[in-house]
Amino acid sequence: MLKQLSYGLLLLALSVCVHAVGMTAMLRWLLRVHPRVGTRFLPVTWLLIKLAWSLIAVHLVEIAIWALFFCVKGCMPDVESAFYFAGVTYTTLGYGDLVLPKGWRLLGPIEGLTGILMCGLSTGFFFAVVTKLLIQTKEVSD
Repeated sequence: MLKQLSYGLLLLALSVCVHAVGMTAMLRWLLRVHPRVGTRFLPVTWLLIKLAWSLIAVHLVEIAIWALFFCVKGCMPDVESAFYFAGVTYTTLGYGDLVLPKGWRLLGPIEGLTGILMCGLSTGFFFAVVTKLLIQTKEVSD
């Protein structure tokens, strides 16, 4: 059980690192691009679409890390199953059509909690960007 917990905490730490790198890159990009966006509908919408794509890409990398672990440890029969299981667990859909072997089951809840935290972080980041755009819009209209 300690081995599972250790692996889970390591995978959590890797997920947080990937998220931090991704959000730092997005923040740097936003600081370069943001002043040129203005308040028109299409530029703002396009910025939010690109931000959403970027956030999803970061989550997919994190899911892939969990999937790779499940493959390496022989927890899933193939890469496709491992990626599917990792995605379903990370997003907390939890279909239950694939399950981890008994010796690895503790990782499921750890991955689910990791996904909740990282999705919450992404939501907060997205909200902060929208808030900044709204503040900018208000300043322009005043």
